[in-house]
This record gives sequence, structure tokens and C-alpha cells, in this order.
Amino acid sequence: MLRRTMALRDFERRLERLVEGVFAKAFRSRLTPVELGRRVTREMDVRRTVGIRGLIAPNQFTIIVSQADRDNLASIENSLLSDLAGYAREHARAEGYAFLGPVEVTMRVDEKLGTGEFYVTSAMAEGTGSPGAAVILGDGTRIGVGDEPLIIGRSPDADVVLNDAQVSRHHAEIRRDGSAFSVVDLGSMNGTRVNGAGIRHQQLSDGDQITVGAHALRFETG
Repeated sequence: MLRRTMALRDFERRLERLVEGVFAKAFRSRLTPVELGRRVTREMDVRRTVGIRGLIAPNQFTIIVSQADRDNLASIENSLLSDLAGYAREHARAEGYAFLGPVEVTMRVDEKLGTGEFYVTSAMAEGTGSPGAAVILGDGTRIGVGDEPLIIGRSPDADVVLNDAQVSRHHAEIRRDGSAFSVVDLGSMNGTRVNGAGIRHQQLSDGDQITVGAHALRFETG
């Protein structure tokens, strides 16, 4: 639980950094990214339900804000919504919640709201098509995993380029196999680890940490 709590704190710090520097003026009101994230997780806690496989939480969230706040958020809206979705996924891991489909966070305007006022609605929605997955880099960059293998390495032609002498040119790759995903070491010099253990071929689970050289990458589904 401590590791997961720290992960949530990391997300909160990332949300706080969105309003630093040139973006600070966007939050003259009491509306802040951290408060938005906490309201989303509160919605999950209130609307969770018991399913066949345990607790199921909403996976689609709409944040309703004033026009003034929407305008102020315009420059960082995409990054904000992406981080809020990650925050929701991390909260679900900490609480043992499952989702019916991918986590999505959107925003819309309610003309009746004043600056700093907002509310959150949610729904449980099943996903369509093949399940999605992504690799999260140390700086928060999110790289999707599609049907083609995602190559991690030092070479400029890799999909995830890591400028690190400990990383081989083509170090490892993440492959989709039906609805599952695996990481495969490509004969690298220094090896690949998943959750601290060295691997050659390992099926991945949501939240697994993949270590390549000095870089820790987080694997997420949904």
C-alpha cells in the first residue's frame, strides 16, 4: 500500500507542476488540478459497485466547469485530462477496483457555473475492440502499444529512445498477443527487469515496472 500511496503522491506532484510558471495564471480561482483529481477519485469511491470479479468503479468521467475556467485551462487541457486518467487508474490499483473499459476523462462547460465551481459525473462503460496499453516514461510521457511491437532502445529508430550507455540499441520490446501483452529482452547487454526481477520473456500486468538501464517505465492497460 505504501508504494501505491507514493505513486498517487507522484501523480499529485505532476498535477501541481502543470500550474507552475506560465500556467500559474490559469488558476486564479480555487479550482486546481489536484482538487479535480481528488474529486474524480471520490466519484469512484461513491459509485463503485460489487461485480462478479470484485469491486468495479466508473471508468468514464466528465468534469463540468465554467466557461472562464475552461478558457484558462485551454493551454494545458490535454495534459491535464491525460494525467487525471492516470491518477484515476492509480487510485483504482490502490483500492483494488476493476474497470469495464478504458479510463477516459473529458471536460465540458456549464454556463450556470461561476469561476472555481465544478462538478464531476461518471459512468461505467465497456470497452470496444482490443484492449489498449501504454508505457509511461519517467517524465510522464505516455506511449501507446499497438498491434506492432514497441521497441525500446538507444537507437534513434526505436519507438522508445533512451539515451543511456547501459541501454542496447534495440534493448527490449513489448508485444501484443491477443488480449495480453509481454515484454521480451532482445539479447541486451545489461538485461531487462520487471518489478526488479530479470526476465527474458514476461507477460505484463497493469502497473508493472519495466527497468531498462537506469530507466524505469510503467506499463498500464486500459
